[in-house]
Amino acid sequence: MPLSLWLSLVAICAVGAMSPGPSLALVLRHTLGGGRLPGVVAALSHALGVGLYALLTVWGLGALIARQPLLFQFITWAGAAYLAWLGIKALRAGRTAAFEPNAVLTTGPQAAREGMLVALGNPKLILFFVALLSQFVSPEMSVAAKALIVLTAMIIDGGWYVIVAVALSHSRVLPWLQARAHWVNRITGVLLIAIALRVVVG
Repeated sequence: MPLSLWLSLVAICAVGAMSPGPSLALVLRHTLGGGRLPGVVAALSHALGVGLYALLTVWGLGALIARQPLLFQFITWAGAAYLAWLGIKALRAGRTAAFEPNAVLTTGPQAAREGMLVALGNPKLILFFVALLSQFVSPEMSVAAKALIVLTAMIIDGGWYVIVAVALSHSRVLPWLQARAHWVNRITGVLLIAIALRVVVG
């Protein structure tokens, strides 16, 4: 893969990872609920989900999904339903999630499961890979070039959200966020439900 093309891929993946959405809300929620480790676990499992989508894209399944409107619609609506469910769960948490210092209200396995599911069920990611990442794949592309696309998407996504989890879990930042956790939950819940509604309406 030419360097200029790879740099374009890096830029697109970075913009996609850094844009606010359900993935950021997920890492924030697990960092607040359990500290640095669950936040990092959520970030890394999210990156695995991104890697799976990237792998399917280089295998040509992204283009196949794009040619199957009903399948594409089903995937996006299922993702929207999952995001809405997470949003409702965050809203219902209310003030009960105004955590005490060092309280552990989320676990590593829970963070890993939700990290993967949010990645796989995020309509924004589905659109990103079908519409954008598939443009970097050509039939004559080598296996090494395809592997580079998958690794680039995974490393950028995982690296960004690990940085977010580590920054949020800093000893000065985390207590401030935990004291306002009920507001974070409400904002997160509204954001997730709004994204789900936008997908359904749009």
